[in-house]
Amino acid sequence: MSDAPTPETNEPAHDPEVLQLATRIFELARHGDRDTLAAYVDAGVPVNLTNERGDSLLMLASYHGHASSVTALLERGADANRANDRGQTPLAGAVFKGEDEVLEALLAGGADPLAGQPSALETARMFEREDLVRRFTQR
Repeated sequence: MSDAPTPETNEPAHDPEVLQLATRIFELARHGDRDTLAAYVDAGVPVNLTNERGDSLLMLASYHGHASSVTALLERGADANRANDRGQTPLAGAVFKGEDEVLEALLAGGADPLAGQPSALETARMFEREDLVRRFTQR
C-alpha cells in the first residue's frame, strides 16, 4: 500500500504556466491582436482552443468585433460553427453585437446561420434585423 495522497478529482493537474499562456491567448482574441494570435496558432496553439465556458478563440474575436482576427483564425482552420457551452455560435454572437464586418467574415468562412441555439437566424429575428432574416433564409 502506498502512503501517497489520493487526488480528490480525476482532473489532471494544470501547469500554471500553461494556464497563464492560455489566458494570454484568449486575451489576444478578445482584444483583436491579429498578428500575435495568428503567430501563436501558427506555432501550434490549437485554432479551436476553448476556455472554461466553451468559448473558442473565434467566438471571442467575433463577439468583440475583430473581423481581421476572425479572418485569420478562419484561414487557419477555425470551426466557424463551433458553439460554446450555451449553444451560441460566433455568427449568432456577431448578430447579437451588431458586428456586421465580423458577420461577413464568418459567412465567407462557412458559418451556418441555422447552427446553434439560438441560431443567427433566430437572433436576427429577435433583434428585428429583417435584412439578415431575408439573407439567412435565402441561402
